[in-house]
Amino acid sequence: MVRSEAAGSDLLTDGEIKLLRRALAEWGGPAHCSDHLAVGMGFANQCDLLDQCDRLRDALADDVPLTQVDWARVLLATEIVFVSDLMGSGVEWSTTAGLSDESTIRALRSIQRKLGRTIRPYYGETPGECNGPLIT
Repeated sequence: MVRSEAAGSDLLTDGEIKLLRRALAEWGGPAHCSDHLAVGMGFANQCDLLDQCDRLRDALADDVPLTQVDWARVLLATEIVFVSDLMGSGVEWSTTAGLSDESTIRALRSIQRKLGRTIRPYYGETPGECNGPLIT
């Protein structure tokens, strides 16, 4: 059974926690998020994203247990800030975060595997019948 709360040290290496903390800090710096994207990531709006990123960074640093929804938010915010050039750090990641794309993607894949069971309730669902056209 998956616990409803877990500390970073129970799930991840120190290096993986460092990556998540750096990624969350990008939202308060070079990355720019819209209210719509913030809501899609599970935050109330852009301001809430920035406030929560500060709280989550501190919790990761202090090894405070996070809820499943917070782990899901941390992972999604990290994935988007790393990859998206539209709203995240994107192609500037290695410059702003000081981490290479190669080392980041290896660590991110490890984090995704390790958090899989913890965040399972927040995985997307296969869409049912959609009302609009599919992109082909």
